[in-house]
Amino acid sequence: MQSRFYALISRMRYIGRWGLMRNTFQENIQEHSHMVAVLAHALALIQRDILHEPADPDRCASAALFHDASEILTGDLPTPIKYYNPAIKQAYKQVEAISCEKLLALLPEALRDSYRPLLLESDEQVARIVKAADKLSAHIKCLEELKAGNAEFDSAARQTRQALEQMHLPCLDYFMEHCLDSFRLTLDELE
Repeated sequence: MQSRFYALISRMRYIGRWGLMRNTFQENIQEHSHMVAVLAHALALIQRDILHEPADPDRCASAALFHDASEILTGDLPTPIKYYNPAIKQAYKQVEAISCEKLLALLPEALRDSYRPLLLESDEQVARIVKAADKLSAHIKCLEELKAGNAEFDSAARQTRQALEQMHLPCLDYFMEHCLDSFRLTLDELE
């Protein structure tokens, strides 16, 4: 029997993000997951190579690639609903876990144990870096929308910035101090 896991993963590009917001440019979970992987890798490298604390950049990047895989089956639930109250948040976590189990079941049995920690991240340090990269990606999306003149993202930019600051993660703080402002630059200014 053919494994359907990879065919479903390829459908991440059909799941849109920021559904309640007027977007200057659309973003799907495949694009978002790629950026989260880039950022998670960067944060882990900063933690390991600049701050001299243990981190596994490759594991963080791999986990980030799959951090929203469950949304292939669930769709992207808007943040105001997902975090409306603890009961909804907990129920949604259960739905995500069931979705991940369904995805794992589509893999050949010999590969399931290798994918399980990527879909259901159990390493607290990896999960913390991926969560920071996920929020950082959302904040960068807000900055890019604001740069394009879309004031719709003004409140979201403030909220995501505050959430990033409240994480108190040294590698994230380093990135925000040394890299984040460059996302406000034009192409000519970047060169």
